[in-house]
Amino acid sequence: MNNKEQQNIQSEKTLTEIFKYKAAEGPSEYHIMIHSTQPEDIYENQLNAVLNTYDDLLAKELKGAVAIFKRYFLSDAANQTDTLLAVTTEGSGYALSIVEQPPLDGTKIALWVYLLTDVQTQVLHNGLFEVKHSAYRHFWGGSAFNRAANPEYQTRLLLNDYVMQLMEQGCTLAEHCIRTWFFVQNVDVNYAGVVKARNEVFVTQNLTEKTHYISSTGIGGRHADPKILVQMDTYAVSGGKPEQIHFLYSPTHLNPTYEYGVSFERGTYVDYADRRQVFISGTASINNKGEVVHPGDIRKQTERMWENVETLLNEADCTFDDVGHMIVYLRDIADYTIVKGMYDKRFPYIPKVFVHAPVCRPGWLIEMECMGVKDCKNKEYAPF
Repeated sequence: MNNKEQQNIQSEKTLTEIFKYKAAEGPSEYHIMIHSTQPEDIYENQLNAVLNTYDDLLAKELKGAVAIFKRYFLSDAANQTDTLLAVTTEGSGYALSIVEQPPLDGTKIALWVYLLTDVQTQVLHNGLFEVKHSAYRHFWGGSAFNRAANPEYQTRLLLNDYVMQLMEQGCTLAEHCIRTWFFVQNVDVNYAGVVKARNEVFVTQNLTEKTHYISSTGIGGRHADPKILVQMDTYAVSGGKPEQIHFLYSPTHLNPTYEYGVSFERGTYVDYADRRQVFISGTASINNKGEVVHPGDIRKQTERMWENVETLLNEADCTFDDVGHMIVYLRDIADYTIVKGMYDKRFPYIPKVFVHAPVCRPGWLIEMECMGVKDCKNKEYAPF
């Protein structure tokens, strides 16, 4: 039985891309991307179109599923966030991420939602969103921020606060955190401070080149408040065994990140009794010496990036057919038409969004990340 379904739904004002993993038992998983298709509309109209489409999906195609994590991609967070929050505060039983990363189709908003069926959820007092099923507790966090003096201090405080949040739930950063996202205002200037703080905090948490790191994306993006230079999204899981978590390296194509001074894993997969979930970090056109490949050539960088992602997926015994969503980051908006055409030809039905977000190294013109799921039978583990 094919337990994965992909569907595109075109309405008058939106395009929706849906990925469904239908589990024989236990929670089914959905990734959806909702795009406005009316760039000439004012923001409020585009927002309402996206939200109305989502509500219709919950009543039809997504009936029985609950939102776990939502990320809104905005074109102008300073002028759009308050309006968005005003219509999403009621019933906000999910982890919410809002970031200024303008959709490259010329619209003002796009939405990615990850949903599950048959789970128990609650917002914890410390702000994390808890999802319970079987033996596991999943913790999602969205748009954490502070107003410390500079990007290094902001990152240090973000991570230290997150360590305390996990400790309250009987978890540690090293053993339970699977994925992080860092959105950095003016990434060309401020990313060095993020790296310094992350490296130093990780050492205190037994995250070193001799142990392991955490899958991550560090990318350009900004908050509505210009004083917030770094914001962070997170995902962790407890209730399993250490051997359920595996790290992806692809040494034929990629080098360990510590070789060029940063600290994250290329990818991670987590095995359950019934499925394998795969998290691919932000991946660019790089070789196993840490060098930018094909500088200045967006087509060749895109192809090499795909090759790198594919080798990581293959290391997890997965393919692009198992991918539930893609986020594609472009430094130069002029490259959008070329890149979109390449993706539409190779991945016509995988939910995806293209956003303007400079990568952490200027020579990288493009970066992508993804999340996937496939059947997996491990009787020694509890089901997802």
